[in-house]
Amino acid sequence: MSGKAFSATSERRSFLTRLSTGVTAFTAAIVGGAAVAQGQTLRTAPWQPERHEKDDWLDQLKGKHRLVFDTTKPDGFGDAITFASNFIRVNQSDYGVLYSELAVVIVARSRSTPFAYNDAMWAKYGVPIASRSNFTDPKTKQAPNVNVYKSADSGAPVPNRGTLDSLAKQGVQFAVCQVATRNYANAIADAVGAKTDSIYDELVANIVTNARMVPAGIVAVNRAQERAYSLVTT
Repeated sequence: MSGKAFSATSERRSFLTRLSTGVTAFTAAIVGGAAVAQGQTLRTAPWQPERHEKDDWLDQLKGKHRLVFDTTKPDGFGDAITFASNFIRVNQSDYGVLYSELAVVIVARSRSTPFAYNDAMWAKYGVPIASRSNFTDPKTKQAPNVNVYKSADSGAPVPNRGTLDSLAKQGVQFAVCQVATRNYANAIADAVGAKTDSIYDELVANIVTNARMVPAGIVAVNRAQERAYSLVTT
């Protein structure tokens, strides 16, 4: 092969090599750019929870500030009453925010559930309720025959901490676990020889003021947070 032919061939190979390299780089840039763009979309697209009509009551509570308490034990329920009372008091005294401008929910689930039942249920079923909740009146050391957190006359374990009645008057709402209520109804029915469905209906009809049954307490806690409620666990 002559020198000129060899030189021309080499130049063609060099050009093809450069062209191939350029195409590969361009393709990679395009593909990579698409991947980055897609990744940015995935990172920046805001996630929105699905809304369900049965949870809309949480948005119907008008308030400048939203707070939900998750309670699962008797003592925790009492702590929620104390903290909710403090929350309302300090908002008014230090911030000028009235209780009517606050949205506060206390969720009663698991072993705290029966403290959302009124005195009549405790008077009638206090022994099986207290047994399942592993709770005794701190003063009498017996199963309570009233809801000890309901009113000042009920002999609350810690005086001056607030009561269910006082919180209800200030607009606090109580979400009562339906699953736990069914379990309590079953335990009571076994203890007194009644039908679970009858006891369940009786408990549902005798929840405290400003209380509502929710499908499950843990779901109510989740839905409240998805609707911008700050969470306190007691």
